Amino acid sequence: MAEVVTMSREGGSGRYDVVIVGGGPAGLSAALMLGRARRSVLVVDGGEPRNAPAAHMHGYLSRDGAAPGGFLAAGRDEVLGYGVEIVTGRASTATRDAAGFTVGIDGGRTVRARRLLIASGVVDELPDVPGLAARWGRDALHCPYCHGWEVRDQRIGVLATGPMSVHQALLFRQWTDRLTLLLHTGPPLDERDAERLAARDIIVVRGEVAGVEALDDRLVGVRLATGVAIPLDALAVMPRPAPRSPILSGLGLEPSPHPAGVGDYIAADDTGLTRVPGVWVAGNLADLAANVMGSANAGAVAAGAINADLISEETDAAVRARRGPFSRDSEAELCELVTGDRRHG
Repeated sequence: MAEVVTMSREGGSGRYDVVIVGGGPAGLSAALMLGRARRSVLVVDGGEPRNAPAAHMHGYLSRDGAAPGGFLAAGRDEVLGYGVEIVTGRASTATRDAAGFTVGIDGGRTVRARRLLIASGVVDELPDVPGLAARWGRDALHCPYCHGWEVRDQRIGVLATGPMSVHQALLFRQWTDRLTLLLHTGPPLDERDAERLAARDIIVVRGEVAGVEALDDRLVGVRLATGVAIPLDALAVMPRPAPRSPILSGLGLEPSPHPAGVGDYIAADDTGLTRVPGVWVAGNLADLAANVMGSANAGAVAAGAINADLISEETDAAVRARRGPFSRDSEAELCELVTGDRRHG
């Protein structure tokens, strides 16, 4: 059942300027901007951040090495100070009509929103290799910029599963000269890629990986289907990101395959605006390569665009009201548009 963490200045009316689905870096950054813009905002957060398996996050200026959970807790405290409401739960349905959006939250709560920002992120679908999931986010890694420093100069293996595996191997070579590309189920190497890997002294091992092996709660290597063991200290993996939110299809938003063949994302413009009017996306849902800092920035950009869109709508309504007889009915209509509440009559 949805748990209300705090109430907004709307007083629990169920009507908001913006509902944000997802309370990660993108969602909270947007909530901070919109709260400071004096917007009524509801954040619906399922509490399942993409980087939860990692003990530390890196590459975020002034917060390098921070625990992901602590970083998000600090962000929640900040947005609550601006009257933002946060609900622990999942947005299960969303529909659009002429007046805005209706969002259903697990547990039976239904809310209305004038604009919708989906920042629910992606789920990393890992290769089906026994033992891999248990090491994910620890010594089974994805991003060299996030975790490369921590495994520098160690024996790193790259598990090839798709067209970007050679690129990933060449990236990780920056952090160690003890690198092995495990071809596994990846595509065969062409002559150019083979030459590039050889030039960088990257060992290439053919054959499928049958399992990831650990000892004393640390990765010690992989074992091939042939029984051969490859000693390693860390394993780089390219997961397949899949959009997390179940409300996308109900809004008419279907994932698009990434041009690089590395997963699915939701297409949007530079501000995060999708092809559905009034719906923005931010974070890994729109940019599979975004790190924590990039996601937070995308949330801030989307928030600025959403606030500008709302201001435009409110200004148009004010102009229409000014042009005609300013009756109590028209005044009430404008008040309801801006505040979500009829205060006249």
